[in-house]
Amino acid sequence: MGCNDRCNCSGEPIFEDMTKSFEDRAADLVSRMTLDEKVSQMVNLCPAIERLGVPEYEWWNECLHGVARGGTATVFPQAIGMAASWNSDLLHRVGQAVSDEARARHHEAVRQGVRSRYNGLTFWTPNINIFRDPRWGRGQETYGEDPYLTGRMGVAYIRGLQGDDPRYLKVSACAKHYAVHSGPENDRHCFDARASRKDMFETYLPAFEDCVVEAKVESIMGAYNRTNGEPCCASKTLLTDILRDKWGFAGHVVSDCGAIEDIHLHHKLVETAEESAAMGVRNGCDLCCGEAYSSLGNAVRAGLITESEIDTALRRIFLTRFKLGVFDEPDAVPFTSIPYEVVDCDQHRELAADMARQSIVLLKNSDSLLPLPKDLGTIAVIGPNADTWDSMVGNYAGTPSKYVAPLQGIQESVLETTRVVYARGCDIVGDATDGIWESVAAAERADAVVMCLGLSCRVEGEEGDADLSEAAGDRIDIGLSAAQKTLFDAVVAVGKPVVVVLMTGSAIAVPDVHEKAGAIIEAWYPGEEGGSAIADVLFGDYNPAGRLPVTFVKSVDDLPPFDEYAMAGRTYRYMTAEPLYPFGFGLSYSSFAYSGASVEPASCAAGESVRVSVTVTNKGKRAGDEVVQVYISMLDKPEHWPVRKLAGFKRVSLRSGESKRVEFELAPKDIATVNENGERLVEAGTYRVTVGGSQGDARSLELGAAPALTVDFAVE
Repeated sequence: MGCNDRCNCSGEPIFEDMTKSFEDRAADLVSRMTLDEKVSQMVNLCPAIERLGVPEYEWWNECLHGVARGGTATVFPQAIGMAASWNSDLLHRVGQAVSDEARARHHEAVRQGVRSRYNGLTFWTPNINIFRDPRWGRGQETYGEDPYLTGRMGVAYIRGLQGDDPRYLKVSACAKHYAVHSGPENDRHCFDARASRKDMFETYLPAFEDCVVEAKVESIMGAYNRTNGEPCCASKTLLTDILRDKWGFAGHVVSDCGAIEDIHLHHKLVETAEESAAMGVRNGCDLCCGEAYSSLGNAVRAGLITESEIDTALRRIFLTRFKLGVFDEPDAVPFTSIPYEVVDCDQHRELAADMARQSIVLLKNSDSLLPLPKDLGTIAVIGPNADTWDSMVGNYAGTPSKYVAPLQGIQESVLETTRVVYARGCDIVGDATDGIWESVAAAERADAVVMCLGLSCRVEGEEGDADLSEAAGDRIDIGLSAAQKTLFDAVVAVGKPVVVVLMTGSAIAVPDVHEKAGAIIEAWYPGEEGGSAIADVLFGDYNPAGRLPVTFVKSVDDLPPFDEYAMAGRTYRYMTAEPLYPFGFGLSYSSFAYSGASVEPASCAAGESVRVSVTVTNKGKRAGDEVVQVYISMLDKPEHWPVRKLAGFKRVSLRSGESKRVEFELAPKDIATVNENGERLVEAGTYRVTVGGSQGDARSLELGAAPALTVDFAVE
């Protein structure tokens, strides 16, 4: 048989020829399918096409902070906690560990003939939406409120997941939910997020751009909602004009689950599933999570869409499968030999513990109450989050082989002569219970009290998942529950030293706790080794250095309406109200000083980079980490400039007395702002760089952050 456009010279179909490009192989395979076969491959659960050797495949898989929902896996801290580490290198290592477990689990499942949901290689992670409002239940899945921090963390995790092999993807990552998706959960299937071009290109889109341009993320998930009138999963503006034409995205787009159906059922933009499916494919959504694309055959026959348009989408989604090596000999794919024994192995457990330690933020430490001595006579551990799985993991979690809650971590850290007493006190929500008296009795007999308070995945989460939420997963009141407030007040009234451990997936308004507690740490949902990490911080085996990736406001009254998407009044960049704890804030058991800040050149042209450097010194008696943060603002700023914006950060380790010179290069993109037309530009004028362990704002300094230094430079 001679060569032709469907076979190589040996007569082998092109899609089976491993010497051909993945693009050619995907195109060849699609060309051999019937229309009905093509349509069957455009939903998340794809049946086998036996005549072509195409195996069954389920696209739906999750790995937000570890391989999720499919069984045993290492459970790392929730995403918002990992963001609080401000350590993108460590997050990259977490991504590598997660993808090791993902590969090992997948190949073992296939070996045993299992190809069901949560066993594939296409992971719908990370969530890089901007956490613009603490009421949003899914904000815990994000990397916080800042576009720059979100972009750096998203790029790091994606690169860890997808690997660096020049030919094959380790797994396929997916940046979601594109775009302007951040609650309310109750209305997510029908709301229209109206955002200005400035807010779009300054806040809601930059992290997606970073993940596409820098990390080469393989997939993008469209959001349920409309953005500026267009359904996100069928938006020409988002999916074609910006994603593919402006950013050069070459991967595939998948809908959120049921989002295509929403176009006709809830957005009411068309009347039928066929119309919704045709709109989605034509505007750039290649794969449907749900059943709406099953109607594409009828849509073709009705003239709503052409088969060639379906072919374009199908080539993209099969290209991903080819990149994953699922059609190639196992020996040719470098990841097939990862042993199943890596799943929740000791090395990964230690990595989870390290990330949990680095995620913890010390918010208050009056009179150096922390660290606690390990030889106290009695420690009372009190609160609904002291010994429960719900407050450890957050949503989208796997199942570890074991977990360490705070109570256990404390018990294992103190000396044998120290008695640890425990009282739950109350439930996470609801009214005060009879457990209050028991907690008071425990506190009265203790030398120090550790109260584990906050939230859980039963209180905040995705629509339908948080069974104790009053708002479909969102929060109406962003403070502690009534029961926890009563418990806290009763215990504090005893008069013993009180340390509060907050375990949350979002910012929580606790001004009374700040006023009355001796020390406060924010531990987030810290994962399977969270209790050990918390104990390490409480007793000084680890010096905390986490920093807040979100602003903690004093009251919900300081927030704009939840269903408004303008950034005015939101996040540290545009807030006018004084926060309880600012974005970027966190204390240490050491003290750090900054000196010798400089910006070079002192004057530059628009489009040129500048170099920022500063010396940081550990003045304390303990070794510790410091997160050096760089913010930029414009003096005599135009109205479209924020108060300040993050432009760089590095987490550095310093021994007692040690100094390090830390350097940053700010690219034009980092210096620029976005005007009302959505244009990114560097304007002529004087810019101020603030570099230090915080924003350098008055509230951070009042709370004990080291003074930051400022240096001005000019753009001519």
